Amino acid sequence: MLVGSCASGISRVPVQNIRNGRGVRFGLYGFTLIELLVVIAVIAVLAAILFPAFVAAKETSRQAKCVSNLRQIVSAWLMYADDNGGGACLSYYKGSGGWYRSWDFDIKNSTYKGGLLGPYTKSGEIKSCPSYHAASLEGRPYTGYAYNASYIGGDYSTYDNSVLTDDYTDRPHTTASTIRIRHPQATAVFADAAYGAHGQSAQNYLRAPSDQYFRSGTVHYRHNGAATVAYADGHVTATRVKYTHYTDVPWLNIKEKSFDCSVDTGGLSLDDSAYDLD
Repeated sequence: MLVGSCASGISRVPVQNIRNGRGVRFGLYGFTLIELLVVIAVIAVLAAILFPAFVAAKETSRQAKCVSNLRQIVSAWLMYADDNGGGACLSYYKGSGGWYRSWDFDIKNSTYKGGLLGPYTKSGEIKSCPSYHAASLEGRPYTGYAYNASYIGGDYSTYDNSVLTDDYTDRPHTTASTIRIRHPQATAVFADAAYGAHGQSAQNYLRAPSDQYFRSGTVHYRHNGAATVAYADGHVTATRVKYTHYTDVPWLNIKEKSFDCSVDTGGLSLDDSAYDLD
């Protein structure tokens, strides 16, 4: 048997192979252009099939983290209420020394600290939804979730801390007592939240449909079309229940016949039933 020398000094044995009826020395040949194109096409088809599934699986993982975050937050909320005679945590108010105190963070200029629920949580990072990446709100280090200000946390003047009254319903937005919540398993306390197209704007106060600030207090359905919601009894769930078209709300302008929520945002009910104390 003949031995051929390579330029590298390594020898190899010629192989007699048959292709298309002709002998091919060394029998080593590459793919044809057509074969390469077929392989690339197959890879592209597989990628198109598998990539959406991969993205969905990754988002499901983020949603699981989101559920964990909100479970810790609502647990902190319940502990706060237990330590305060059943009184719910305030949404926000004007603190001393120039501090703006809120359920999630206390803010003064560019400085922040733990907020009203801070003593009951291990880390401020749990107030950050892993699927939400909009700019922080008013200097907050983390954002993504909102607290029911319409019926649970209340609204207070940042000038004198007086209770604010809705301009259209004349209902004062006072802080609730947990013992007054008749159906805690159906009353939303915290939720994934944002407003604007695709939830591009962060917001930290969840609003019921009758609330004059509902336009900027919507739920954000960011987890494969679902939103994570924490309820007054402490349970947390992902929901796809979404209402986006509102007609029977008191704050519509005279020339407006209806209001449609932005893409990926909406309300948990057409009326206030998912938010109120009844």
